[in-house]
Amino acid sequence: MDWEMASRWVARMGAPRAPVDAGEDDPALASPLVPTDSIAGRSLVMVIAIMTFLAALAAAAALLVADSSSEWRSEAASEASVQVRPAPGRDMESDLRVAADILRDTPGVREAQIYSKAESEGLLAPWLGQGLDLSQLPMPRMIVVKLDPRNRPDLSELREALAGAVPSATFDDHRIFTARLGDMARAVVAVAAMIFMLIIGAMGLAVASATRAAVATNREIVEVLHIVGAADAFIAQEFQRRFLALGLRGALIGGGAAIVFLLAAQALLRQWRTTAGGEQMQAMFGDLTIGAEGFVVILLLAAAAALLTGWLSRRIVFRHLRGLG
Repeated sequence: MDWEMASRWVARMGAPRAPVDAGEDDPALASPLVPTDSIAGRSLVMVIAIMTFLAALAAAAALLVADSSSEWRSEAASEASVQVRPAPGRDMESDLRVAADILRDTPGVREAQIYSKAESEGLLAPWLGQGLDLSQLPMPRMIVVKLDPRNRPDLSELREALAGAVPSATFDDHRIFTARLGDMARAVVAVAAMIFMLIIGAMGLAVASATRAAVATNREIVEVLHIVGAADAFIAQEFQRRFLALGLRGALIGGGAAIVFLLAAQALLRQWRTTAGGEQMQAMFGDLTIGAEGFVVILLLAAAAALLTGWLSRRIVFRHLRGLG
């Protein structure tokens, strides 16, 4: 049994001890119950840093998808389209003008733009390729409609008006697309949240294992302190204080690495955005940047990881001390 170390901690509790020579450190105060610079302590710091980094990336991904989805749905809700199909005995250009006039005269419609034949053919180019002669095909034409989000038109009346004047016109308010987009975004956020919870759970298991190992390593000292009447709160506080320091160190490393990674990724995206591929990516997925609230969430996550480490260690030590009776 390590009586020397135990005696130091008994002395720290206030029991009589030999005087300390001038200029020497008090061994009762200089020797921590749970060393922070041990191999196990450094390993725990790295585990917490990695887990915090991954959890921060999962949280940032969830925030990014949620913000992008909100932006997509907002833009989709403010736009609609009208497809005018060729019909026997009807003039396409005349039908387009009539449909556009009905749209422009409807309250809540801000703009109605008729796509030219060349623009309509350009919409099919990604699927049919360039240089094809589509003049002989019965190709429908499009009218892009801008809606006022604060004063949306009565879509049922608008559909009836279009059907009465241009039977071959079909009005699409993108409601199905918006609903599917929202479902997809919620699924991605749910997956990110599940990954986040798994990472937090794995970090908790690592902290619990490290705490049990520390208690087992210092079992004789803990038992001596318990026998001589040391309060459970005093012993648990020593473990909590040391593991809180380890958790804070690892969380700051992991959270800082996540912030640096996200800032570097945003800088690369800003450079890549000037290319053709970057413009298409931005048009499809939005800005792809994390705002200030995202970095605040990362800092709060790092603080929560440190607090979780200290709290878990305290609970596990209390449970062990209760087992000693």
